[in-house]
Amino acid sequence: MRTKKFYNPENPVAFKIQLQLWAQQFDDVLWLDSNQHEQKYGSFEAILAVDAFTSIQTDYYDAFEQLKDYQTTTKDWIFGYLSYDLKNTVEDLRSDNFDGLGFPDLYFFQPKKLFLIKKDQIEIRYLNMVSDEIERDLNDINVIEKAQTISKQDPIKIHLRIHKDAYFEKLQSLLQHIHRGDIYEANFCQEFYAEDTEIEPLEIYNKLNAISNPPFASFLKCFDKYLLSASPERYLKKTGDLVLSQPIKGTARRSESPEEDKALKERLANDTKERSENIMIVDLVRNDLSKTAIKGSVEVAELCQIYSFDQVHQMISTITAKVEKEMHPVDIIKTTFPMGSMTGAPKISAMKIIETLEETKRGLYSGAVGYFTPENDFDFNVVIRSILYNSTKRYVSYSVGSAITAKSDPMNEYEECLVKAKAMRTVLEQ
Repeated sequence: MRTKKFYNPENPVAFKIQLQLWAQQFDDVLWLDSNQHEQKYGSFEAILAVDAFTSIQTDYYDAFEQLKDYQTTTKDWIFGYLSYDLKNTVEDLRSDNFDGLGFPDLYFFQPKKLFLIKKDQIEIRYLNMVSDEIERDLNDINVIEKAQTISKQDPIKIHLRIHKDAYFEKLQSLLQHIHRGDIYEANFCQEFYAEDTEIEPLEIYNKLNAISNPPFASFLKCFDKYLLSASPERYLKKTGDLVLSQPIKGTARRSESPEEDKALKERLANDTKERSENIMIVDLVRNDLSKTAIKGSVEVAELCQIYSFDQVHQMISTITAKVEKEMHPVDIIKTTFPMGSMTGAPKISAMKIIETLEETKRGLYSGAVGYFTPENDFDFNVVIRSILYNSTKRYVSYSVGSAITAKSDPMNEYEECLVKAKAMRTVLEQ
């Protein structure tokens, strides 16, 4: 049983910072932050889950069935991630590329301590609480000073796993597949990395979050492995019988000039290539959702809408579906994973081809982070615009990609990747 308490901090903004700092003492941490974006489908402003009571960690083999058993047995809040390489348990696929990070393919934990933030009120839910534990923790949180985050970081040298000329060669190969009709679209990704490097994960996360201000930010700590994510994209959310996905396809840079920024936004909205990319993925998502949806319930609520974030404009669509009450939440995820925005169409063919052309195992990048509730609801983001760090291996990595179609210009695709990489590179090189 969870003990529930409501708390109203005197300074909610400062308390969120103190809460993050306090959480670093635990081996299992997940912080999710909407950055106060006005979201039609949002549930919380922010969530902190820490201190595992139980957990599950596994490779891809039979991973969804293991998660299904764990979620069913736990019947509680569980938090964690699904790596992209769970594709190998959904289909007959492999992941043989280089992996410098070593994240497990799937990881979830049942937190002892849970903080649900809605505006100025915090709902605290503790599992198997000892006497006065919440009060003692609140006291510890409130005395933490923000100055503890200040540190000096050595310069970080960023390397490219795929250099520019090789990138163009790989795109030409991908375009040949498209022209032959093997695929219509593929999301091709490349890694930027640093070796023999130490960073302060929370500090880097807060810098990245401040630059990007995204609606689906997340900070994950799993012992010596960290995710610092400024994701703008929701993968999948379930509330009652409603399921929705919000894929992103279409990106344009921002400008400090209001006139130019408006022109860039309008150009994205009317770009036939970007719209065709988005609509292809909408069709893929509609097909995926129909596998578990009530017949006739899949609808496109928004098509090719432009959303503006601090770093980029994005083209986003929203697809919804209704499911039967008896439908298991893990089955809904399994039949839609990996998300279409990070694979291509047709999905299986695209995943096979990009696996042969990419140089790095994606791992948690282009996977999903989020949670299940005791009521069988869930909410997961897409792991993009993110830095991954293994402190034991002293390895830092971030990856970016773009959707390749028959109309793609390799130079434009390369420049789009650099736009997406800008925030991560900036915070690491500061």
